[in-house]
Amino acid sequence: MTRDKFLIIAGLSGSGKTVVSHFFEDLGYYRVDNLPAKLIPSFVDLWLHGKVEIGKVALVVDIREPSFLKEFPRVWKEIRRKVGARLLFLDATDEALVKRFSETRRPHPLARKSVVEGVRLERKRLAPIKNMADEVIDTTRMSIVQLKELLGGRFAARRAPRLQITLISFGYKYGIPLESDLVFDTRFLPNPFYVESLREKSGRQRGVRDFVLGAAETKAFLAKLREFLDFLIPHFVREGKSYLTISVGCTGGKHRSVVVAETLREYLRRQKCDIKLYHRDMFK
Repeated sequence: MTRDKFLIIAGLSGSGKTVVSHFFEDLGYYRVDNLPAKLIPSFVDLWLHGKVEIGKVALVVDIREPSFLKEFPRVWKEIRRKVGARLLFLDATDEALVKRFSETRRPHPLARKSVVEGVRLERKRLAPIKNMADEVIDTTRMSIVQLKELLGGRFAARRAPRLQITLISFGYKYGIPLESDLVFDTRFLPNPFYVESLREKSGRQRGVRDFVLGAAETKAFLAKLREFLDFLIPHFVREGKSYLTISVGCTGGKHRSVVVAETLREYLRRQKCDIKLYHRDMFK
């Protein structure tokens, strides 16, 4: 059993534990937030004996649990013998942490009079945990993107999954899909609705597809759309985005939007993206 299958993430409040845990969740880890230290060995036993159907675990622990400081050193030795787990510790300077709490306006869990007081007290109490860590990551000068890039480099064997793209064709008369990240309007393209032989057909049928794709406006639009997505998608991946929803609309969602969405799917598949396609209004 490799050590990277059972990770424990600890660190100072505001140092990036949530970002790191979500990063591993996107890699397929089952994320557990703030499980009491006393319960971790029982959880490990269930995991080892297949009582829970979980392949990999990223468990976040922190000072919010009252007995954490007392119990965790003993618990860590016990679970390390059982599973060879890895402990990651997130750190940052006092100044960086105070600034982050000031920007988010969230209270520090140990602050009574001031945030800086809470940060210094937590640092002192967590020093023994930090000394036990396999990896100490200082996030002082890191953006979220840089932190994810660092994790990707250190866990190269756990390559991030490809961007999951959902394509939705829709009709504006029924409303824009609420889950959309990007929305493209195809209502300026020639409309098969006004061709009697095509009106009752859908954009998945050859006659409609040939009509829409044969138009000069469609060819120019698709060329620019591909160029735009070629630029945009790598930036989304670099930023750490895992899911992207692209919606393509026309008036009724039956003809033009369907053709364009189908064409985009074919193109993005060639770009080695994972694609799902949903024609929301094609049969209305």
